[in-house]
Amino acid sequence: MKTYHGTILTVDSNDTIASYLVEDGGRIVFVGTDLPDCYRQGEIIELDARALCPTFADTHIHLASYATFSAGLNVMNATSNKEIAAMVRRFGASSTAKLLIVFGASPYSVAEGRLVSREELDAACPDRPLALIKYDGHACVINTALLERLRKKLAPLRGYHPDTGEMNQEAFFAVSDYISGSLSIPELVRNIQQAIDRLARRGIGMVHSVSGVGFPANLDISLETWLARSAQHGFQLRIFPQSLDTREAQKRRLPRIGGCFKCALDGCFGSADAAMRQPYRNSQESGVLYYDDATVIDFCKRANRAGLQIEMHAIGDAAFDQATRALRTALEDCPRKDHRHGIIHACLPTERGLCICQDYGIQLPMQPAFIDWRQEPDSYLGELLGDERAAKLNPLRSLWDRGIVLSAGSDGPCTDPDPLLWMHRACNHSNPQEALTVQEALRMCTFNGYWTTFDDKERGSLEAGKVADMVVLSANPYTTDITGLKTLHVEETILEGKPYTDQSQKPLAAIMRGIAAH
Repeated sequence: MKTYHGTILTVDSNDTIASYLVEDGGRIVFVGTDLPDCYRQGEIIELDARALCPTFADTHIHLASYATFSAGLNVMNATSNKEIAAMVRRFGASSTAKLLIVFGASPYSVAEGRLVSREELDAACPDRPLALIKYDGHACVINTALLERLRKKLAPLRGYHPDTGEMNQEAFFAVSDYISGSLSIPELVRNIQQAIDRLARRGIGMVHSVSGVGFPANLDISLETWLARSAQHGFQLRIFPQSLDTREAQKRRLPRIGGCFKCALDGCFGSADAAMRQPYRNSQESGVLYYDDATVIDFCKRANRAGLQIEMHAIGDAAFDQATRALRTALEDCPRKDHRHGIIHACLPTERGLCICQDYGIQLPMQPAFIDWRQEPDSYLGELLGDERAAKLNPLRSLWDRGIVLSAGSDGPCTDPDPLLWMHRACNHSNPQEALTVQEALRMCTFNGYWTTFDDKERGSLEAGKVADMVVLSANPYTTDITGLKTLHVEETILEGKPYTDQSQKPLAAIMRGIAAH
């Protein structure tokens, strides 16, 4: 039995701040302001100036991709293509990988104002295949060595640009599939385990992983399912198969389906292919809707009838409208009171679509890290969309005041998962009228994330009877100036009452244990 004394941010329905929390056997047995005598015999942990809060939930991460790219070279902080080329050259000299993976390039955060070209990659790495994935995870640049290996497969596909080496849309998906297929199972499992350790160190106790990204027979879904059952130290995974085929979820007995890739209704702003109701500024183009309404409605009807929870990617306003139309039609076809269907990103929601979200209980897993994002700065978004539309992006306050449930996700590897940064961005919105309070931001990043996948009865708030999944923060965010929220840090992550320690199982043992636990 352990007793925590100090500032306890419960994130219960009243946002109660308690003085004592008692944990016993991995469960919270008491929370309150005065400690009863029956709990005074256990170990007392003084928080002093620190604060205890629930663990965070990342409600949208591509776990296998995040794990894979984290094991490669990250160039997000580079300020020029010249610097990226030098980093690639050093990485190639030190890595023994047969296929080099580089992640995070943005044309909007480098001095040249453009992506690295195939020619520049060839100069830095002429001999081995290399894929440089764009920061948004929707495009890449490949060198000649990889282009020659994939030319026949890529040439017929939309988004194929051999002159620059840039691959978008279906051509990018084909490159992504090739990268996925190049990894060995032990290598992938170990990468995922290391990714879980990084997430836990950030105070994250649960992730919603969208999976199914090109592995044979969707092996990544199977591996993550097994690792979810065998993960040590209480870390939680909730898996969404990225498929329009409901059988991908049903045959694995998963209660949910959706994500990006095959469940993406449009592209993104970084590649100017998010589906818009009106053309982009100074352009005749309005992005891409990947499917017609009939296809999306048919998928939603089948999934909803099967009792599955549905989530779909929609960034542009046209895609958001399509998602809400499809979910409304599915719920009118087969009404369900507590479905918790969601629309991922929802960067530019419409009034019509938001009315549907309110009326039909549709939740929104959003990405606060997209606000004031270095890889996709406000200046670029204003130029792309026009200032009026850009000011309406990620309208957290407007959504919150409508009573729509918002949760927070990283969209990793697009952004590095960091819940305290999510809170900072939500409370310091580039449009101040759309900012949340600290209490609201903490709820979005904790309780609401667990609610989203029906885990709120066990986790997400610090209340008696719930699992003791908790985070020790370096200071109390409620009393920290909002401009300093990003300076807070996680001192300790506690899952099921115990301080988190790294995953230690060998890959094969973790897989076999997960299979046996079925």
